[in-house]
Amino acid sequence: MRDLSHAAETIRSARQVALACHVSPDGDALGSMLALHHALLGAGIDSVASFPEPFEVAPHYRELPGLDLLTSPAAFPAEPDVMVTFDCGSLARLGELAVPAKTARELVVLDHHRSNDCFGTLNVVEPDAAATAVLVYDLIHELGLPMTREAAVCLYAGIVCDTGRFQYDSTSEEVFSIARDLLRYEVPLARLNRSLFEEHRFDYLQMVGQLLGKARLVPERRFVWVAVTQDDLRHHGVTLDETEGLIDIIRRTSEAEVACVLKEEADGAFRVSLRSLGDVDVCHIAQDHGGGGHRFAAGFTSRQSLPDLVARIEGALPLANGATPAA
Repeated sequence: MRDLSHAAETIRSARQVALACHVSPDGDALGSMLALHHALLGAGIDSVASFPEPFEVAPHYRELPGLDLLTSPAAFPAEPDVMVTFDCGSLARLGELAVPAKTARELVVLDHHRSNDCFGTLNVVEPDAAATAVLVYDLIHELGLPMTREAAVCLYAGIVCDTGRFQYDSTSEEVFSIARDLLRYEVPLARLNRSLFEEHRFDYLQMVGQLLGKARLVPERRFVWVAVTQDDLRHHGVTLDETEGLIDIIRRTSEAEVACVLKEEADGAFRVSLRSLGDVDVCHIAQDHGGGGHRFAAGFTSRQSLPDLVARIEGALPLANGATPAA
């Protein structure tokens, strides 16, 4: 709370607050940033918000209010007075916005990943927090700003995304208490949850059917994985952003402790998402590849070939009881 209080004092002292979240933002990163943006603007505080190129929001987040208030990274302040980052574990995850982050008079880092590099002048990093949105909820109250409906919707989205709709072990009594408070501001629950988790184009669903046929289970490592290639995307007319929820389908495999989705980007690199039921700390695997996250969810980007990358991940996993390595 001392760090949060210090963050509030820093923001209050700013001539302008520049907000940024990581590249290809997920629901927690985008929701957290937009929530504080709404709260600051609603209080008459000068604020800009952005994220790195590609400056496109995944279709799942179209219901989040304030997308029209975002500033392109090209127009982001070059030397911010106070800059705040959200859900971002390292400068590298800020893309081109790492440059203004380095020149900011004060850089406030808000995050809940224990792998965070603590690259700010002030780091509010709480690994026990269920989502960065929880920290922003507390920060808005610490600032004494009124909660708006728009901010509440964005915070709820951040929390519900990072707790897996209140399914993950990070879900606590505090999380439910915050969610209950946010619902007082007329969060459109049914519509928001459908857009975040349930609504997909038919082309995407057809691609998922094909991908499930290619998924591979490695029983001796309790590991399941699938790769999404650029050919898959082109064949079905699907964008990479549309595949964000694929990991939640793969992780349903009852025989697997760890699930993995590897997505080929346009430049040939693979964006890797890892999920664990808890016996295996996937954050360590991600960190070994320059990424980060939590025990239960982590990720990284790699330029290794697909076979080598899968082999390295598989080799980092423990053998199941009584199992022997595959020949």
